[in-house]
Amino acid sequence: MATLAKAPVTSRPPSYYIRQRLRQNTPAMFGLCIILIAALLAIGGYVFMPDSTPNANNGLVQLQKKAPGFSTQVLLLRRPAEAVRKVNFISYIFSGEPSQYSELPVESYSFSGDSILVQPLRSNNAMNDQLRKFALTDVTGKQGDEAQLQQQVEQEHLVSRTFWLGTDKAGRDVMSRLILGTRISLGIGFVAVLISLVVGITVGALGGYFGGWVDKLMLFLMTVVWSVPSIMLVIAISLAIDSKGVWVAFVAVGLTMWVEVARVVRGQILSLKEKTYVEAAKVLGIPQYKIIYRHLLPNMIGPLIVIATANFASAILIEAGLSFLGLGVQPPAPSWGMMVNEGFQLIGAKSGLFLVLLPSICISLLVLAFNLLGNGLRDAYDPKIPISNA
Repeated sequence: MATLAKAPVTSRPPSYYIRQRLRQNTPAMFGLCIILIAALLAIGGYVFMPDSTPNANNGLVQLQKKAPGFSTQVLLLRRPAEAVRKVNFISYIFSGEPSQYSELPVESYSFSGDSILVQPLRSNNAMNDQLRKFALTDVTGKQGDEAQLQQQVEQEHLVSRTFWLGTDKAGRDVMSRLILGTRISLGIGFVAVLISLVVGITVGALGGYFGGWVDKLMLFLMTVVWSVPSIMLVIAISLAIDSKGVWVAFVAVGLTMWVEVARVVRGQILSLKEKTYVEAAKVLGIPQYKIIYRHLLPNMIGPLIVIATANFASAILIEAGLSFLGLGVQPPAPSWGMMVNEGFQLIGAKSGLFLVLLPSICISLLVLAFNLLGNGLRDAYDPKIPISNA
């Protein structure tokens, strides 16, 4: 009687099952997609922005507090060659490029010989602006026939501009500032999480592994830092270095989040340092720092990744709150929290509603994405959760 051959059992590493559980978690994958889109916008930055000037700070007084979808014609006036600064592509990606033109929103225009007459767009603070006259050669920076110059002005220097998400109280494009604000939020989150991991792992590993007076000292340090509100710590750091800005926010947010990491690492090391392989490493004379960083910490990668995603979301919220209070990122750099504050000051106007709502949605969506991904990673590292069709 023939016997049926058994199918070979494929041995897979634990990382395979972690990836499978994560892929089957729809909310976590949704959060991951949102994070990847935000990271692409943060890295590309000025490439995706309608206003690619540094800090998206090209404000026009005639365009203050316009509603989403507002469109107008803009006359581009060439600036002197010595006032135009060219930048390479790398500098453009990181800090943008000053505009080669000064812009004038117009309601109507007409040509008169070698000049163009424009009616500027009425601003919110004036009933009407006076008719303005510009020489065609000044607009184009070239000499030539009047008909050719008029055609060039209409084709190259009179452009239609649409502000899909409106403008703020300084006449700046809200969409551009929201996109650049993604870089601020993700940047602060990344640096804050990095600082919290470095400090938290060091403090927690020392206290958990050595015990005794070292553990008591580390616990005292964690308790003291845990009891200090993050806002008070930011104020203290700002006063200590006599500065306010994005780097102060980076450091301050990071230094308020390491305690949770340290507590997790300490607890894990307290349970792992009694294992047989740790005792064997001590008997073999392996240095203690190698035992910690080569044998103990690699066993905590899962919990550390989960706590890092949760801290990322917390860092974004803390940064937004600090910027709202004026203690974080300083103008003209765009921050979602600062944009909410600007909209809050105009809450009685229609534009104020959009200025509060749009950055608030961005903050909520990005925080939700990190929380969903963190929950998905927590489940993915749980071996008790079954895998369908694995």
